[in-house]
Amino acid sequence: MTRSKKTRSIANKVTIRTGRRKDFRKWRHDNPDQVKSSPRYVQKKRQQRKLQAARRLARQQQAPTLDVHGTPTRDDDSRGDR
Repeated sequence: MTRSKKTRSIANKVTIRTGRRKDFRKWRHDNPDQVKSSPRYVQKKRQQRKLQAARRLARQQQAPTLDVHGTPTRDDDSRGDR
């Protein structure tokens, strides 16, 4: 007698508080108006984004400016209307 093959997927076996995970995912997909993030999570993420933006701005201001194309001279400006 041969053994039955083990399944590698545990998606059907995982149970969360509301029931099976697949059922919960389907319910969430069907009812987007009833699903929302907690205010605490939203506040935390908003704070993280503010902090990230502040750090990014500080990095940009600390970075040296590169003179990639050279400073524009009066001759360069006059040739702009080709």
